Amino acid sequence: MNARKMANYTNIDKAQEHWKTLYLCAKESPTRRFHALYDKIYRPDILWEAWQSVKQKKGSGGVDGQMIEQIVLDYGERKFMNEIFLELKEKRYHPRLITSIID
Repeated sequence: MNARKMANYTNIDKAQEHWKTLYLCAKESPTRRFHALYDKIYRPDILWEAWQSVKQKKGSGGVDGQMIEQIVLDYGERKFMNEIFLELKEKRYHPRLITSIID
């Protein structure tokens, strides 16, 4: 196994361990408030794991209409992830409103 694959396993393990810790804390104390979560959202390992999860589901485009294949082929995953990271870190990301729900 090469170093890049080892790094990916480590990132996945870190992200899953972080989620597990938060889950257990919430279950242990249901009234607990989590005040400092925003900085966890844009952690590169968390973002990458979320992206991998979205890719595996192979669903339709979101409110922006972009498809996963379009992002990967036309834009590039790394560039896309870096831009999301910076927008979140600099608090410039504002999700689009959903105007209708399709059943």
